[in-house]
Amino acid sequence: MREKYDDIIDLPHPNPRNHIRMKVSSRAAQFAPFAALTGHSEAIMEFARLTDEKIELDESMKSSINKKILLLQSKLKEKPLVTITFFCLDKKKAGGTYVSSTGHINKILDYEHVIIMSNNSVIHMDNISRIQLY
Repeated sequence: MREKYDDIIDLPHPNPRNHIRMKVSSRAAQFAPFAALTGHSEAIMEFARLTDEKIELDESMKSSINKKILLLQSKLKEKPLVTITFFCLDKKKAGGTYVSSTGHINKILDYEHVIIMSNNSVIHMDNISRIQLY
């Protein structure tokens, strides 16, 4: 009994007459995955990323921070070492994060209401939640 393809099973693979055979690497590229929703996974990851809300300080905490800033101004020539914890706004979504920066104070600009540290951090005084002096 003859099988269905016995007559062609041992024949050589035919070569195309009108064009060059495609390379295996090029042939595989046509079956590469297609991303119909470009950027979708990045958008989901951004949405899932958590941010904090800025904590409103009470008057006693604000007063304590102001006293420490005045003390830092009086010791500015000594370049005091401090750790300042402050709120940093998120650039992409509502809220932000609390960041701590440790370094020496370079400048305190009253008219701009900022503190410039030796590590080039520019900290707005209204965003400060804690100052630790060393």
